[in-house]
Amino acid sequence: MTVQTTTSSDPASRGFFYALSAYSLWGFLPLFLKAVAHIPATEVVAHRILWSVPVAGVVLLVLGRTKDVMAALRSPRTMVMAAVTAAIIALNWGIYVWAIAVERTVESALGYYINPLVSVAMGAVLLGERMNRMQMAAIGLATVAVCFLAVDAGGVPWVSLSLAFTFATYGYLRKTLPIGPSQGFFLEVLILCLPALAYVVWLQMRGESHLLPSQPYDFALLLACGPITAVPLLLYAFGAKLLRLSTLGLMQYIAPTMIFLIAIFVFNEPFDGVRVVAFALIWSALAIYTWSTFFVHERPAVAEQVVTPDK
Repeated sequence: MTVQTTTSSDPASRGFFYALSAYSLWGFLPLFLKAVAHIPATEVVAHRILWSVPVAGVVLLVLGRTKDVMAALRSPRTMVMAAVTAAIIALNWGIYVWAIAVERTVESALGYYINPLVSVAMGAVLLGERMNRMQMAAIGLATVAVCFLAVDAGGVPWVSLSLAFTFATYGYLRKTLPIGPSQGFFLEVLILCLPALAYVVWLQMRGESHLLPSQPYDFALLLACGPITAVPLLLYAFGAKLLRLSTLGLMQYIAPTMIFLIAIFVFNEPFDGVRVVAFALIWSALAIYTWSTFFVHERPAVAEQVVTPDK
């Protein structure tokens, strides 16, 4: 008897594995960022960019995708799109690194809880992915939670909203970028490399750099920024190419849950009554959305359109 594999579901399965790995690694990222909290966020981001270049370059060589990058470099449209995604992800990194350093990890977790619902809304508006009434109700609850926090704080919870919208926008644009995930990430960090290098050199000349042989601990941490940044982002990029935007939104519960638990039980950040209510609303929204996704909106797996990273 011949065993027949269901190749139609293979791309979605691989995409799920890539995305799951990425979100799990991102869930532990606050522990590393807390270790570099004594270093200015801009310097950390600069080193995340610089040391991601060799990691992404090695991935390209292993996959044999260097010709794709050369073709992208000759395409003004691709370069402009890559420059936009690079700027967005750099902004996201900067906000996140700063938020962890100043003990606003709970707000970061809230931002990444909101992010899946923002992704779903963007999928509906920009990609025509249909939402049912329960999904719209979930987005409504999340909006109420944000308004509740805004009223209590006397201002917009900009850390949470900035993280949510920058990463949702990045996910959407990376899905439409006409280049494979590993090539796209290499292109992004390559574009950011020159300003990041100039900034690091400037810090070195002023004697303010933490990348000094006399500080082996900081030196090792900054070198580690490369793989810690590149590996999960590459995994996410592969997953984004293989999964629907709404599916990515659903899986993004993993990282904020881990971030939230670390903030409360490891960093001992405050979690007062207002935040309890806001998070309860967000969790209710995610529960409604999850229920609607798995039990209301039925869609055969083979019907999902996917784009493989090899194209």
